[in-house]
Amino acid sequence: MSLPTLYVSRLLPPPVMAILKERFRLTGQQKTKPPSQEEVKEGLREAQGAICTLTERIDREILEEAPNLRVIANYAVGYNNIDLEAARAQGIVVTNTPDVLTEATADLTWALLLAVARRVPEGHRLVQQGEWTGWEPTQLLGAEVHSMTLGIVGMGRIGQAVARRASGFTMPILYCSRRPVSQPVQEQPWRLVPLDELLSSSDFISLHVPLTSETHHLIGARELHLMRPTAYLINTARGPVVDEAALVEALRGGRPAGAGLDVYEQEPALHPGLRSLSQVVTLPHLGSATLDARVRMGLVCIENVHAVLEGRPVPNRVI
Repeated sequence: MSLPTLYVSRLLPPPVMAILKERFRLTGQQKTKPPSQEEVKEGLREAQGAICTLTERIDREILEEAPNLRVIANYAVGYNNIDLEAARAQGIVVTNTPDVLTEATADLTWALLLAVARRVPEGHRLVQQGEWTGWEPTQLLGAEVHSMTLGIVGMGRIGQAVARRASGFTMPILYCSRRPVSQPVQEQPWRLVPLDELLSSSDFISLHVPLTSETHHLIGARELHLMRPTAYLINTARGPVVDEAALVEALRGGRPAGAGLDVYEQEPALHPGLRSLSQVVTLPHLGSATLDARVRMGLVCIENVHAVLEGRPVPNRVI
């Protein structure tokens, strides 16, 4: 019995690739770097299914040249890289990978929050470059985290996972979301508030919204001006949720006090001003970058593809 044809756009973790090679006839050349649009088009031309990442733009032009394509399994929670209307018009199922990267991304959010508040990268550089001359009472003074107010914009799976971790720091939670969420039993309250109130009342603001037309530049010059001069902005959601140019200007003006960023407007490029600001911690999109999370993401994609091709209910269907 012949194997189904699957386009895989990027090199995935070895346990995932081993299963893919056993169960499918693969098209495309799986590399660590993103493929060109022409390579995506060529890889999809014969494919019945596809596993793609956020860096691949799957538009109408590409889909119209993929007559056999039945399913696109996006190796991510988000799917703003896919033209959903074009996929729907051609009867192509689109899936994603919710749940499996929630905890890893929440952990990374806290890593950024603590790193920027306590100036961890600056301290690391000081020691590594041989410039540390010993303990000083005023050296690299950072911000307190415990008992400070944490504002969470977007209270989905990841936002709630971040909020749960805040209980260990006795941090009250303000959140902005389309609907109230159930709070686990704990001492510190979670309170639903409008975005402007959250921005003006929080010491740390963490973004966890999907990228849509409504959330593009959700945090711009006006919103940054509402933040406290002592507050910190953390973004592990999507880069274009923040107006990067406005953020640079705001940071230069002293409001907010700093930022921790894992995502950028034009990845892998970032606004040049961010490189020169010591109060910014920048990471190369590591949100879900644990071996366990990335393998489970691949397994979810495989199950989604099999479900579509075999005519079974699809676990993580977007459309």
